[in-house]
Amino acid sequence: MTLIKETDYGTPQSTAEKTVTINVDGFDVSVPEGTSVMRASMEAGIQVPKLCATDMVDAFGSCRLCLVEIEGRRGTPASCTTLVEEGMQVRTQTDRLKGLRRGVMELYISDHPLDCLTCAANGDCELQDMAGAVGLRDVRYGADAQNHFKMRDGGGEVNACWKPKDESNPYFTYDPAKCIVCSRCVRACEEVQGTFALTITGRGFDSRVTAGMSESFLDSECVSCGACVQACPTGTLQEKSVIDIGQPERSVVTTCAYCGVGCSFKAEMRGDELVRMVPYKDGKANRGHSCVKGRFAYGYAAHQDRILNPMVRESVDQPWREVSWDEALSFAANKMKGIQQQYGKESVGVITSSRCTNEETFLVQKLTRAVFENNNTDTCARVCHSPTGYGLGQTFGTSAGTQDFDSVEHSDVVLVIGANPTDGHPVFGSRLKKRLRQGAKLIVIDPRRTDLVKSPHIKASHHLALRPGTNVAIVTAMAHVIVTEGLFDEAFIRERCDMDEFQDYVEFVSNPANSPEAAELLTGVPAEEVRGAARLYARGGNGAIYYGLGVTEHSQGSTTVIGIANLAMLTGNIGKKGVGVNPLRGQNNVQGSCDMGSFPHELPGYRHVKNADARDIYEQIWGVTISDEPGLRIPNMLDAAVEGTFKGIYVQGEDILQSDPDTKHVAAGLAAMECVIVHDLFLNETANYAHVFLPGSTFLEKDGTFTNAERRINRVRKVMAPRNGYADWEVTQLLANAMGAEWNYTHPSQIMEEIAATTPSFANVTYDLLEEKGSVQWPCNDEMPEGTPTMHLDGFVRGKGRFIRTDYVATDEKTGPRFPLLLTTGRILSQYNVGAQTRRTDNVVWHEEDVLEIHPHDAEVRGIKDGDWLKLMSRSGETSLRANVTDRVSTGVVYTTFHHPATQANVVTTDYSDWATNCPEYKVTAVQVSLSNGQTDWQEEYQEHAARSRRIEAAE
Repeated sequence: MTLIKETDYGTPQSTAEKTVTINVDGFDVSVPEGTSVMRASMEAGIQVPKLCATDMVDAFGSCRLCLVEIEGRRGTPASCTTLVEEGMQVRTQTDRLKGLRRGVMELYISDHPLDCLTCAANGDCELQDMAGAVGLRDVRYGADAQNHFKMRDGGGEVNACWKPKDESNPYFTYDPAKCIVCSRCVRACEEVQGTFALTITGRGFDSRVTAGMSESFLDSECVSCGACVQACPTGTLQEKSVIDIGQPERSVVTTCAYCGVGCSFKAEMRGDELVRMVPYKDGKANRGHSCVKGRFAYGYAAHQDRILNPMVRESVDQPWREVSWDEALSFAANKMKGIQQQYGKESVGVITSSRCTNEETFLVQKLTRAVFENNNTDTCARVCHSPTGYGLGQTFGTSAGTQDFDSVEHSDVVLVIGANPTDGHPVFGSRLKKRLRQGAKLIVIDPRRTDLVKSPHIKASHHLALRPGTNVAIVTAMAHVIVTEGLFDEAFIRERCDMDEFQDYVEFVSNPANSPEAAELLTGVPAEEVRGAARLYARGGNGAIYYGLGVTEHSQGSTTVIGIANLAMLTGNIGKKGVGVNPLRGQNNVQGSCDMGSFPHELPGYRHVKNADARDIYEQIWGVTISDEPGLRIPNMLDAAVEGTFKGIYVQGEDILQSDPDTKHVAAGLAAMECVIVHDLFLNETANYAHVFLPGSTFLEKDGTFTNAERRINRVRKVMAPRNGYADWEVTQLLANAMGAEWNYTHPSQIMEEIAATTPSFANVTYDLLEEKGSVQWPCNDEMPEGTPTMHLDGFVRGKGRFIRTDYVATDEKTGPRFPLLLTTGRILSQYNVGAQTRRTDNVVWHEEDVLEIHPHDAEVRGIKDGDWLKLMSRSGETSLRANVTDRVSTGVVYTTFHHPATQANVVTTDYSDWATNCPEYKVTAVQVSLSNGQTDWQEEYQEHAARSRRIEAAE
């Protein structure tokens, strides 16, 4: 294994179709029109020296190191800012150019510390490399002159130009003494990330890079995405891990295990120690960018809280006892078999993980169907995005998004509803912001003012700040405008959609009861604002819709998804670049866990268990009979447990006690079971009620695949050996075999072969293909052997697109005198899901506790000030947390996150759910807020119980 060094072409690739041929140092090279001379030279294999240029940002032309000579032109133009022209004759190496470059390098080196041997960037420093490339052997300008790198001048006085190193950020340092003011970090922050947290202050010799208003990096608006560190050509911005460990010696390309963007990274290693994660430029989901979680928050893999040995206990009031793998698996298998013998086959089940690989998820659902012999399998993917599967399945015929992420670069109008990409899917959020800065228009439908509504250099054309729970009314009102004003695409509808159903939908949606004026009474959004948004989406060119859990986690989640699909079909925004309906998946493998058959009513590939042909495929391969009766969903399992008929569960990589609604009901269900098997990295909240703990492996310790929000199947590659001894798929296989199965997989590629053989949309997927292509998007079959970036190109999967009526039905969760406010929930940039991973990293510096956002008016009438302890009460329960008084939320609405178990925000959420899929209604809970003097009695009791449940018996 070696360190993967990606080629830096100096300037971005041109997308022009026309090509131009030039001659560089006697070699002809053909490149797209609009390509820089620097990039064309690199395409010809000729490297032009550079410092301010990198292909992740636009050309700048400040360092004057990349000078070339062009026949017929005066002077020595910068190759990074000079575009190719047909027949151009370029020379990159002449005596004149060599002299000029050495002179430039002398100036740089004269104001740079010569501590290369002890610098953390030694061996990975472009300044060092360029000094060698231009043949610099001496510097004529003495270091005693004015400089930025000596703390004191020659006379012993304090050097006013020197600034101390900024070590405030937990992950990287900024050393102004080593800065050459190339502006690459500033441009990366602006062009790639879109945060505009960095700038150049001063002029001439006084120029320097500054974070915010001359703040520390930690106190500034920097979001720690790492783009500046990646762009820096010196040791000015340097990862602390490199400073501590040293330069990496090998790297492995793998896929991030956080959100549904599915970023590709180079895991750079020294021995078996991870030095850093560097975003991979050839990653088709992230294109070389990253966020703070994927780039830096991997320390949980080696955290002291991680459990590495199996543990068992007879009763949850006993301490844990560490045992061997054989004993733990035998204990678990005997418990589960005994339960089934006593209570029947249907008395046990599984919960698959949206954080584990496709292969591991496939085996867990196989465990329940082929070994437990029932369909009792569920997943957190149903708890967040099952309405997507239902809604898009009914309208389009397939249960996934329609585009790839590159598609947003061709969008003219973007509608974001119920999603916060800059926090939840930050790398896609950055790509979206870049498109908006280029001129695309934005519509945001969200009860909260997210960063997309207004942030540096972007502003939404319309922000429809609706009341939580009224998505259907707002989407249907937009459709009303499009239909009644004749803004729909009749040609597309006639060709691609069922006309009878369209006529029925027109009759429904044209009703004045669905007008923006009528909807205003429900949503609180001014009718003219809705009309303006509808007209913009219908008339603005390529229109793309991106949505998240703010759509699906409602009692009418499926109806809203159907309404979104209706909007796209009405306007012809399906089947080409720049358009589509795109669910932003919350976790790294939400899409994959759905694809792999984690639902109790569906086999892999979204085929219903009543489908005899589908069952026959698996029965032939597995040699078992598969039940044609749908199994239990998680709420049904918990209900049945309380009733006494469901007694055992295997939970892989999920923490339902913290993540699922109505915490008290979840706890009661788990407490009623006789065998709870938790398979995870840490003793999570669910493990408080577990009898068996099987230690899990991180994404760094396994092979497999994840499927991201764009249906992209990406390879996960083992970077280091599993610290617990086994990858998760091996643990599931060991448990299955302990139950009497005879599975004999030796590598995840064999599991993928079984997936491909049984799942039509994965039919041509192999590890060899993924190695060759990097990644593919399903469907990948004989018809589309290299995958499908854009769905529904010539027709819908179901044949004709289906318009469906979207009647608004108010949620049963109502506000009133006792509970006058509406609580909605979400995520924050630095944390992830229940926080089990990110809370065990330095990301806690940005979010050490969950807080409650409350509007200044609602705070004032309750006597609440910023930072006060509050009691948050609902019909289900109560908790306490601190106040964040802000106008991000509207009056009557409060907002919190659920990353910290000390808060247990889900103790107040209800058991109301989507009518079609049982997806919980996390986003609408009637609450009251009042001042408190600290944590509630329930929180204190919960924490005491958790502490007792995590006792581990001392080893003898």
